[in-house]
Amino acid sequence: MRKVTHRWLLTASACALVALGGVLPSLSLHAHAEVAKPFWTEGESGDASGRPDSFADLAEKVSPAVVNIKVERKTTLKGGPEELFEEFFGQRKPGEKRPQQFRVPSSGSGFVVSPEGLIVTNNHVVESADKVVAVFEDGTERDAKVVGRDPKTDLALIKVTADKPLAVVPLGDSEHLRVGSWVMAIGNPFGLDHTVTVGILSAKGRSNFGGEQIAGPYDDFLQTDASINPGNSGGPLCDMKGRVIGINTAIAANGQGIGFAIPINMAKGLLPQLLEHGSVTRGWLGVQIQRVTPALAKTFKLGDQKGALVGQVFEDSPASKAKLERGDVITKFDGKDIRDYDDLPRIVASTPPGTAVDVVILRDGKERKLKATLEKMKEEEIQPASDEQTDSDWGFEVQPISEEIASQLGLSAGTKGVVVATVDPESAAARAGLRRGDVILEANRTQVTSPKQLKDALGKNADSAVLLVQRGDGTLYLAIEKEG
Repeated sequence: MRKVTHRWLLTASACALVALGGVLPSLSLHAHAEVAKPFWTEGESGDASGRPDSFADLAEKVSPAVVNIKVERKTTLKGGPEELFEEFFGQRKPGEKRPQQFRVPSSGSGFVVSPEGLIVTNNHVVESADKVVAVFEDGTERDAKVVGRDPKTDLALIKVTADKPLAVVPLGDSEHLRVGSWVMAIGNPFGLDHTVTVGILSAKGRSNFGGEQIAGPYDDFLQTDASINPGNSGGPLCDMKGRVIGINTAIAANGQGIGFAIPINMAKGLLPQLLEHGSVTRGWLGVQIQRVTPALAKTFKLGDQKGALVGQVFEDSPASKAKLERGDVITKFDGKDIRDYDDLPRIVASTPPGTAVDVVILRDGKERKLKATLEKMKEEEIQPASDEQTDSDWGFEVQPISEEIASQLGLSAGTKGVVVATVDPESAAARAGLRRGDVILEANRTQVTSPKQLKDALGKNADSAVLLVQRGDGTLYLAIEKEG
């Protein structure tokens, strides 16, 4: 179970010690032979938001497919009283170090998605595990093998062997859920197996909590007030028809009634790859993006703040080949609207490499359509730029880029611009995120190569400015506004 402020919340007893393609065999959604669908397809449609008179029938229906996952990890500890004891009785020479190996237990939850024994859980539940055991409602224990893991979305697929078809839980549709609908969570909080809690769907599309990123660039969590605790990780969040609509995975560290679940539709796009390849291959566009703030929307002649602002286009990338430019605002990708900038990484990553997609952009206030062919993503290649906030008055000083400064900052030969020498900590520039050592490449969409050009580009009576800044290997836009 993850917690927002520190990303991970260790499960149960461990706390004491400290998208995409694939051709797969047909696997049934139910234990009955007449139903034969791949487990990642949607279950039956229909509204399931109403509160029943009792949740007992629903709990009885789902619980047989929910498992307690017991995990053991080996760890080595050195030192301690044991060494002194062995030295005293001559079992060890003075100063000789003999590392002690311990097995550290932890636990989580999971749910069966095929009668053949495939079980969905969280990556952090089984990551680096030396032994994984699935414990069923009737107390039966079965050794499990990790089939595939995806750390970026915290998904994992494990498998047990059974002598008869296992009870399964169908997968629902998280896309059309309504906030306020009743939901039920089943899991093993603090080792209390098959605990049932109920609540409502509190929100959708959560990727940050109080401005802090919950986990990664692909998060799009469901939020619920159904009680979620350590040990619930990997367990199902179900609708009132017993269909899994989320995978419980995170909690707000200092909050009550604030739990997060991976939407099942995201999982359905990744589970086939975990089954076939053991990992996930993602598409790569090759841009660095940032949020469109009100000041940036005004500068780039946008009617609203929707879309993802391109701060950098990587050389020889699909974006570069498609003629995307710095300053473009991506509003639609492969037919899907980009409402907020963090929608883009999720959609791009879930598109298979080699796919040719339409990219709709706004450039100088005019809409254009480009065609890009995605490539295979390497580790950490698509990252949002820093989401800088802007406001109020500004104040900073710059100087030309000398050879010595270029060497100190690690700038490539021929870098054009001016370097920020000082930033008044009480100024609008500081509040906008400008830092000492930043290299200003453009001001108000005009290239600058000297302090004078920067001054001219900013203008004497301007009440706002947009700077294109190089910071390290990336570039981003900063919008600065004077106090009114």
